[in-house]
Parts: sequence; C-alpha cells; structure tokens
Amino acid sequence: MNIEQLLAKRVLVLDGAMGTMIQRHHLEEQDFRNAALANHTHPLKGNNDLLSITRPEIIKDIHRQYFEAGADICETNTFSGTTIAQADYHLEHLVYELNFESAKIAKEVASEFTVLNPDKPRFVAGSIGPTNRTASLSPDVNDPGYRAVTYDQLVTAYKQQVKALMDGGVDLLLVETIFDTLNAKAALFAIEEVFEEVNCRMPIMVSGTITDASGRTLSGQTTEAFLISVSHIPLLSIGLNCALGAAALRPYLQILSNHSDFHVSAHPNAGLPNEMGQYDESPAYMAEQIEVFLKEGLVNIIGGCCGTTPDHIKAIAEVAAKYAPRAIENAQASDNK
Repeated sequence: MNIEQLLAKRVLVLDGAMGTMIQRHHLEEQDFRNAALANHTHPLKGNNDLLSITRPEIIKDIHRQYFEAGADICETNTFSGTTIAQADYHLEHLVYELNFESAKIAKEVASEFTVLNPDKPRFVAGSIGPTNRTASLSPDVNDPGYRAVTYDQLVTAYKQQVKALMDGGVDLLLVETIFDTLNAKAALFAIEEVFEEVNCRMPIMVSGTITDASGRTLSGQTTEAFLISVSHIPLLSIGLNCALGAAALRPYLQILSNHSDFHVSAHPNAGLPNEMGQYDESPAYMAEQIEVFLKEGLVNIIGGCCGTTPDHIKAIAEVAAKYAPRAIENAQASDNK
C-alpha cells in the first residue's frame, strides 16, 4: 500500500525532533570525527548531519525509537545537508555522502519495521531544510539590497541534496521549516529538475513556519499567501512546523485546511522554549492540544518538531488513531461557497 492510499484511510504520524534526541547523548568533538576527519582544521561539534557518518548507530537508534513509538514516517538526519549550510564547517565536499548515508540508515530501519508488520508500512522522508541564508532578505541593515545567497545558488545546492537523498532510498521529500518561500521555491524547482533528469517522481511534502503571533513567515507572507506560492507543484501535503506550539499553530492550520487541495500536515514544537532554551510541554499535554486538530478534521499527517521525543510521538499516535483524517473534498467545497 502506498502513502496516498494510507492517507485516505487514517491520519499518519511523523516522527519527532532529531536534535532533541541527539542532545541526550552529550556528544563531544570527537564524536563528530572519524579517521578521514581526524585532522580537519575546523570545529565540527554541533554538525548533527555529520553523525550519520561518524556515529551512525546513534542515528539508527533514534529512528528505531520513533518507529517503536508509532511513527509511520521518519525524517532523514539531513536538515542542514546542503553545501550552503555545510560551508560553516568547511564540509561542502561531504554533502553527497551525508545525504546518501542518512537516507540509507533511515531506510534500513523503516524496512525492518515494515517487514515485522506489513500492515503498517513505514516511510522515509528526505529532510530538506531552509539553509542558513535567505534569498528574500538582506542580512545587512545598512544594505537592504544585499543578498547572502542567490536563487541559482540555492537551486544548485538543493539539486545535490535531492539527488543524494533519492539515491539513498527515500520514499518522499520534505521541504521543511520554510521561513522564506523564495528558498522553498528554489528547492521545489531543484526537485522538479532532478525528477526530470532521473525520469522518476516521488511525493513531496512542504512545511512552512510561522515565526510569531503575526501569523506570517519571516519573509512576511501570510499562511494563505504561502499556500498560493507553492501550489503550482503537485504536492502530497502542505503544512506547518516549528516556531510555535500546537495551540498557537491551530488558526493557521485552519487556513490551510479550508483552502488547500493537498493533504495537510503539522509538526509543532513542544511549546515555546523557556529561558533555558528547553521545551516544557509534556507528551500528555501536547497530545491534548493536538487532539483539537484531529477533532476539527484539520490534518492528515501529524508529528512533532523541537523538544519532542518518542514519548511525545507515542502519545500523539495514540490520539491520532482515534480520528479520521481530514477530508480534502471539504476544503474544495469551502472554496466553492
């Protein structure tokens, strides 16, 4: 059964935070190095994507914990897997390997769980982050016209990442945590180019991030404008993640649910970070907030972002199992009124 068929039957569960789980291991500089990187001249600690090469057993165990908690889809450990993001560590040359190995690791674990329970197939989403640069805004307040990256540079970087993820065996692609829709449009253009080059397509998920109570992305778009900006691509789903907790995300999910012809996804944070940078929402509390989405029929795919753990995903999966998925025809009927 493919993912489209499953989405017609039930709400699917996405995994939780990779970074939160990695932090539990209290890793040091040596964990981010192997023999090939022993003499690398730049610090590597904190480059979590690199762990798919240097400590693959950690990444594999995190995927396993999320699948055991009830996740249907896991994300690859590739949020910063572009030459643009890896330039901070002078590791642009490892981008293909980082993405390929991350996809391979995730697919191995997903296949293990699918074999154990064929009635609950598991899927791997290639995580494509926004990069650490923005094509729409200047990082220099004294030079509003300056851009730290161009559209063409983003397309080139994303094509490298997408090709490696597909080669590694992902089932779908997830362009996520979009704070600048121009970056996302570059990613989507890159994906379409790769699809044409390899003569193969796969489902695409898109997930934006609303940065504050203004209800806009960092580059200034409303939720509906964001939806319109990416609707030219045949998407599996559109959704929102990060930045806000579940309760704060609800009004923007209502907009997507009312106007989108695609499936709708959400993977919110476990609340907002406290003064120590920690996330306070318990699994039970977060599941209670997400149950509101489910009762209102707002989502087809639900998971967790920053601060969420396998305990959060377990609680969310248990609640999600009680509700039918959002009906897409309801959105179409709403738009025709």
